Amino acid sequence: MVSNTTRALRPFFGFQKAERFGHREAAAFSDTSRFRSIRQYQMLGQSWGIENPFFKIQESRSKRSVTIDGKQLVNFGWCDYLGLSDHPEVMAAARSAIDAFGCCISASRMISGSLDMHRQLETELADFFGFENSLTFVSGHAANVSTIATLVNKGDLVIHDEFVHNSAIVGARLSGAEIKPFKHNDLESLVRLLLQNRDSFQNVLIVIEGLCSTEGDCVDLSGLIEIKEKFGCWLMIDDAHGVGVLGESGRGVAEYAGVDPRKIDIFMGTLSKSLASCGGFIAGNADLIELLKYSAPGFVYSVGLPPAVTAAALASLRILKREPERVHRLHDNSKLFFRDCRARGFDTGTSIGLGMVPVIVGSVKNTGKLLERMQEQGFNPSPIIYPGVRFNASRLRFFISSEHSVDELQSCAEALSR
Repeated sequence: MVSNTTRALRPFFGFQKAERFGHREAAAFSDTSRFRSIRQYQMLGQSWGIENPFFKIQESRSKRSVTIDGKQLVNFGWCDYLGLSDHPEVMAAARSAIDAFGCCISASRMISGSLDMHRQLETELADFFGFENSLTFVSGHAANVSTIATLVNKGDLVIHDEFVHNSAIVGARLSGAEIKPFKHNDLESLVRLLLQNRDSFQNVLIVIEGLCSTEGDCVDLSGLIEIKEKFGCWLMIDDAHGVGVLGESGRGVAEYAGVDPRKIDIFMGTLSKSLASCGGFIAGNADLIELLKYSAPGFVYSVGLPPAVTAAALASLRILKREPERVHRLHDNSKLFFRDCRARGFDTGTSIGLGMVPVIVGSVKNTGKLLERMQEQGFNPSPIIYPGVRFNASRLRFFISSEHSVDELQSCAEALSR
């Protein structure tokens, strides 16, 4: 008896070939190289007596602490840089938005329409950071992936800092453009690549991070802008960690470097760190935003920001504008912790000591052991290991908040020494 599968294959292979094809099992997901790599890390951790540090359940949290496994820890693992995630005004705005519009807009804004608060948020983001317009996405990752994949394609070139965020790499790969990395913050390395390659491509996009999420440092932005203008390139900056952190008023890497933000062609920021919500945004000139509104898959084919998320981000942005002293407290706290760590001999790499302070340990094993010691002493930093950072450059990251007390910061640095 001829099976339905064989009948379906006949138009493609003919009767005899369809009969001979037989039955083939799909590979198990556990046979994939990535799954095996995960299991290898887990087995190494077990052999070293280190508990898996990832996906911990947070039982409760307050402004500066979190409860994990029944133990209250001073929290250095969240990017709540300005302490707005439980601000009464932000939470009230989210509740009010749910009461007015429900929990979700249920479809793409292109089809179902935008809420007035979407446009308010995008207008105020653009105004605050110094651009003509902006567009919000449901995640920062989606903002980077969709924007890069929309702007460049085959025949173009993406040159990126070697430590740029995964979302930029994924977007570049999906675009079909050629991709070349340059050494971290090394403008000479960038110039060499441009001299060798610029004339071979129609469009060239340079992608960097503002405040680097793994190193805690910044590029020479003035020099970078001079290079991109000389070679006729677009410059995209992922300033997810710089928003609310860099500059006297928290306007990000352009304010920190003292340059005109309009010199940045594509500015990406997140709503999930200093702005205490969820999502991401792209800011730039009006033509860029018009292009993305009608072409970026992560916007056109995705649901828009939920009302509560939008309202929370808008309320946080307005507090940031109204209370720049939060940024100043963050700077003071960051510098205090940074100086204390360096005075105790810890390797903070090339960090500038603002917002995120890395303590580079080296091996995965030693990083895991140090994390456990810190948690035993009542502190919750954030571990990052290969491939998130270079091999044998594993580290703990300490995300400083404007709301941390001096005692908490000094006690944490002291605990690192024990």
